[in-house]
Amino acid sequence: MLSDLVVLELASVLAGPSVGQFFAELGATVIKVENPRTRGDVTRRWILPNENTTDDRSAYFCCCNYGKQSLALDLTTEAGQEVLHTLVAKADVVIASYRPGTAEKLGADASTLSTLNPALLYGHITGYGPDNPRAGYDAVIQAESGFMAMNGAPDGPPTKLPVALMDVLAAHQLKQALLVGLLQRTTTGRGGYFPVSLMQAAVSGLANQATNYLVAGHVPERMGSAHPNIAPYGTPYPTADGTEVILAVGTDRQFAALCEVLGIPELSSDVRFATNAARVQHRAALDEGLRRAIGKQQQAPLLEALQARHVPAGAVRMLPDVFSDPHVAPMVHETSTKDQPPGLRQTPPGTHAAADLRPPPRYGADTDAVLRTHAGLPPDAIRQLREAGVVEGGG
Repeated sequence: MLSDLVVLELASVLAGPSVGQFFAELGATVIKVENPRTRGDVTRRWILPNENTTDDRSAYFCCCNYGKQSLALDLTTEAGQEVLHTLVAKADVVIASYRPGTAEKLGADASTLSTLNPALLYGHITGYGPDNPRAGYDAVIQAESGFMAMNGAPDGPPTKLPVALMDVLAAHQLKQALLVGLLQRTTTGRGGYFPVSLMQAAVSGLANQATNYLVAGHVPERMGSAHPNIAPYGTPYPTADGTEVILAVGTDRQFAALCEVLGIPELSSDVRFATNAARVQHRAALDEGLRRAIGKQQQAPLLEALQARHVPAGAVRMLPDVFSDPHVAPMVHETSTKDQPPGLRQTPPGTHAAADLRPPPRYGADTDAVLRTHAGLPPDAIRQLREAGVVEGGG
């Protein structure tokens, strides 16, 4: 789909690399520029206790670096910046995650690169915006954007989400911005600067919780998995066989059907529970009644009966069960060789994505190939760059 596109990824960790893999899946050539002074993306070394320490592609790294080529290039050197500028002249998109002020020191800022290539789209992920030098980290953004304060048990501490969701949200925003930029470029012929901050992406992700406050002055409090506007919605209930189910009942009709399946039809006619507004007001009593009734049920037949009545419900599953689900399988990149670790798609199933993606690259694996093919450098020039410590790796 985007096979003529060349993307330079000057980003690390999760948000920027997720955008890079997104374009790789759509057929673009994505060159991941990695820093020799840090031996590349820091996530290469974010390993679990049981991981293979001889492979520089950690499980974390593999989640968002499929389909790329790795170029180990020192941008603190003049020669390294010259190489980057040569690559930029032929590139379509740059994805950067430099803290404000850092890119200018490396000759990798939007102003410099756009002067070399006016058609370039420069996507810049920062913590708090291009004018704020403060570095952005997902855990801190979760705390400062309000997510932690409203996440967790009512009697427990503020709780961080178990994935770097602020990075994921920022990545989605930048994907959208760059796709719109590419569309605009077809008519204008010009690129542009597209800044996305973790903080603004996080706030946009507050969705109804934000408007609950902005419209109604409601300050969210920790409610476990419950929903402030709907009941019963989100709370897990134990079943008789030691498993748990979760309900997402959004209408009064669904609630009446739930009560019939559970053998407690009188609950739906109780004035305290007849409407969603009443159920939200009497949440504790509702929860007690449902917990008692669901606790007598076996999970599988209960979920089957609820599905037959079109009552939204599901099982609380661990990841082994998640990835045994045939509907989930298309989200995982298949592994055809021992050297190809599993990875997650950044494009949804059904998208016209590249059928065969190269596995996540080892650090600097494609340095020579990129310098030859994309920078047009002869072998002697590449050798001199390597001897000077400007580049590392091979390929």
